[in-house]
Amino acid sequence: MKYFAPSELIINEDGSVFHLHVRPEQIAHKVILVGDPGRVDLVASHFETRECEIQSREFRTITGTYQGKRVSVLSTGIGCDNIDIVMNELDALVNIDFSTRTEKETLTSLEVVRIGTCGGLQPFTPVGTFICSDKSIGFDGLLNYYGGRDDVCDLAFEEAFKRHMEWNPQKGAPYVIDNNPELTTRIGGDVMVHGVTIACGGFFGPQGRELRVPLADPRQNEKIMSFEYEGRRITNFEMEGSALAGLAALQGHRAMTCCMVIANRVAHEANTAYKSSIDDLIRIVLDRI
Repeated sequence: MKYFAPSELIINEDGSVFHLHVRPEQIAHKVILVGDPGRVDLVASHFETRECEIQSREFRTITGTYQGKRVSVLSTGIGCDNIDIVMNELDALVNIDFSTRTEKETLTSLEVVRIGTCGGLQPFTPVGTFICSDKSIGFDGLLNYYGGRDDVCDLAFEEAFKRHMEWNPQKGAPYVIDNNPELTTRIGGDVMVHGVTIACGGFFGPQGRELRVPLADPRQNEKIMSFEYEGRRITNFEMEGSALAGLAALQGHRAMTCCMVIANRVAHEANTAYKSSIDDLIRIVLDRI
């Protein structure tokens, strides 16, 4: 039985996991992830009951019930590095015995849905569109640090994408990972555009935004928008979905990302007053999770 030393799995004095400050009994098996800590309260405003509210850094957690379902909503902050923390600590909460620091004999598989915002990359993804990520392309490189990466990734898609992009190896290898197909069908259904999402390691240069510092590849977005593989086009940019889908696949959880487009890079338009509209997406996820 594998033992997890205190330096590898840090448990706080109150029995909570280090960053999230959540105890095992406080997390539901249905989890909604949002980036903005302020969006946690928006999701939880639909709960009939609340059993706990926890704040630690950018990680805010509320667990309660929605239509009889026990659900946790948790903010991750921005970026795949934070998803690395969140998914590993969520997995530890349900699959490691904190009293013995050993792995539990029976796997608990979480259902994790990320609700986010994104930038649309096609004419058919205007501002306000809901996009369900069937596949995620990781520009962040995070999954490359984990064993079994090739076993869960779409390697043929990766090679086609790198050839089309004339990929510079200095950036680190991109990875392509499927979101859980049952979840994308149940939650995305026919009310969202199903597409391929790129998760970027930043908001500006990695997404092709140029301010005072020039881009290494000024044609990056042009090449991304023209890429097609087996009838699939890249629909949007965001910053967390690839790490979520990848780690969930390695850990034995089911995960997906759905986003609302708040900027369309083709039309050069953006909507900063999106916060009221995203509640419609939240309701869809809560009803179907």
